[in-house]
Amino acid sequence: MAEVELTLDPAFAVGPVDRRLFGSFVEHLGRCVYSGIYEPTHSSADAAGFRGDVLDLVRQLGATVIRYPGGNFVSGLPLGGRHRSGADRPERLDLAWRSRESNQFGVNEFMAWCAAAGVEPMLAVNLGTRGVQEACDLLEYCNYPAGTYWSDLRVSHGVEKPHGVRLWCLGNEMDGPWQIGSKTADEYGRLAAETGKAMKLVDPSIELVLCGSSNSGMPTFGSWEETVLGHAYDQVDYLSLHSYYDPTDGDRDSFLASAVDMDRFIESVIATCDHVAAKTRRRRKMRLSFDEWNVWHQVRHQMRTASIGNRHRDTAKAHILRRMRSWSAVC
Repeated sequence: MAEVELTLDPAFAVGPVDRRLFGSFVEHLGRCVYSGIYEPTHSSADAAGFRGDVLDLVRQLGATVIRYPGGNFVSGLPLGGRHRSGADRPERLDLAWRSRESNQFGVNEFMAWCAAAGVEPMLAVNLGTRGVQEACDLLEYCNYPAGTYWSDLRVSHGVEKPHGVRLWCLGNEMDGPWQIGSKTADEYGRLAAETGKAMKLVDPSIELVLCGSSNSGMPTFGSWEETVLGHAYDQVDYLSLHSYYDPTDGDRDSFLASAVDMDRFIESVIATCDHVAAKTRRRRKMRLSFDEWNVWHQVRHQMRTASIGNRHRDTAKAHILRRMRSWSAVC
C-alpha cells in the first residue's frame, strides 16, 4: 500500500479561513424539507415541528451558512408562498420538481430553524418567473424593522424583530434550460443588475450573489460569466459556481481525482472575473460563492427517469437527478 507523508507547520499560514466556507444547501425536493428538517409528527420534533435528531446532526456537522429555498424550486416560487402563515398558505403546484407544495414551511420557519441550528441564512430571490419588485418586497419583509407594508406584515406574522439576512442570491442557475424562466446571459445580466441596485437601496448592508454557469460543462461556460459580470459587476459581491461529481463503475481513482477538475473550474472562473475587472478597469476583486457542490450518484438513479416524459428526460439525466442536498462555500 502506498504511503503518504503530511507535514503540518502551525507557523505557516496561507490566510484566514472564512467561516462561510463550511456551508450547505436546503431545497424543497424529496425529503429534504418535509420529513427531513421539518416533520411535526416525528418523535423528536419540537414545538415548531423541527426534527431534533436532524438538528443535532447539523450541529455536529458544523455547517455555518445554509442556502434556501433553492435551487430550481425558487424560480417558480411566488412571494406569497414564502412568508404567509398558517391557513393563509394554500397548496400549489411546484413546477420545478413536478410536485405539490404544501407551503407549511417558508421563510419564517427557515429563519427559526437556522437560529436553532446555529447557522447563517442565505436566501435566494426568484428571477425566473418574478423580478425586481418582488425581490425588494421579500427583502423589506425580512430586513426592514417596521413601519412599512411588508415589514409590518412580518410583525403581524409574529416576527417582531427583522431577520437581518445578509447573503442573497440573485436567482438560481439562470443559464440552464431546465430552469423555469431561464434567460440568456444578456437578459439575466441586465435583470440581475437592476435587481441588485434596487435591493441595495432597500438595505445597503446586504451582500449579493450573481449566478455563474450551472456547471463547467455548460456550452456557454466562460462567456456567460463574462457577459453577466459585464452587466452587474458593480452591483454584486460574489459570483456563484455549481458542480457535482458522480463515482461511476467503481473507478475510485478517477473519482478521487475529480478535485482536480474542481480546481480547474475555480481557476477558470477567477481568470474570467479578473479579465472583466481588467477590461473595465475595476479594482475590486470579485469573490466566489461555490454554493452547490457534492457527490451525486446519478448513474444509480437513472432508471427513475423512466417515469418522466420524453420531453423532460434529457434535462432530468443531466441535471434533475443530481439535485438533492449539497455543500456550499462562500468566500
